[in-house]
Amino acid sequence: MLGTRLVRELTGRGDEVTILTRDPAKVRHGKAVAWDPMAGPAPAEALEGRDAVVHLAGENVAQRWSADAKRRIRESREIGTRNLVHGLRAAEDRPKALISSSAVGYYGPHGDEELPEDTPPGDDFLAQVCIVWEREAAKAAEELGVRAVLVRTGVVLDKDGGALGKMLPFFKAGIGGPVAGGRQLLPWIHADDVVGIYLRALDDAHWSGPVNATAPKPVSNREFSEALGRALHRPAVAPVPAFAIKTLYGEMAEIVTKGQNAIPKRTSKLGYEFRHPQLEEALRTALN
Repeated sequence: MLGTRLVRELTGRGDEVTILTRDPAKVRHGKAVAWDPMAGPAPAEALEGRDAVVHLAGENVAQRWSADAKRRIRESREIGTRNLVHGLRAAEDRPKALISSSAVGYYGPHGDEELPEDTPPGDDFLAQVCIVWEREAAKAAEELGVRAVLVRTGVVLDKDGGALGKMLPFFKAGIGGPVAGGRQLLPWIHADDVVGIYLRALDDAHWSGPVNATAPKPVSNREFSEALGRALHRPAVAPVPAFAIKTLYGEMAEIVTKGQNAIPKRTSKLGYEFRHPQLEEALRTALN
């Protein structure tokens, strides 16, 4: 979802893009190089001479968390990132920056407490995944002198994927509504702004360390549901009890039942101006 948008923006402004992928045949823009992040180090020759690397690879979190799924989610980020850094280490003319994906799951659930980037990590499953994910990426900075930016992303608004894509069928059918009481906060962000943050992290040498990719004002799950209903001209009053989500998704349900108040304090301080800071407008744009 994000990789396609980012490549389109980069090639559109004249950048040369090399894409490391398991399936080069699917690449439509840029040069494709085959690489399985779990199989071994990234090919050094594909990294040499490049200005920067963006790391987006990882097993989809939005699935039922069986023991095997949890292992894949963690290892794809820990081992996959480690193998990327191995490739950077082997490159003679290595890139100067690594922009690595992470998630606001790093903080764990904190109720309504504001969570800027200097908040300590949580201790639940997603937090532990993010800790090892970021630790492997940070090795590029510590050992190789590469500028590393860790983009902790919230709930991305894109009608073709992510959380919004999964919600749309229910809301379009008029059976959408607040989940688990609706009081928990949702750290949302428009896909355009996630891409904008990655571009700024690539271009601005002052960017390093963790940055939150979340809109300036998180909203409650109830407020989000009502705004989505208005954008679709559908009622959004059918409450979804927590037990129903847990029955459907198991442990993964905590992503939507607990919520977070992640705020982009460093992101804004570093000068990023959000394209879609207001939820109503962001939803209209995402849906159109």
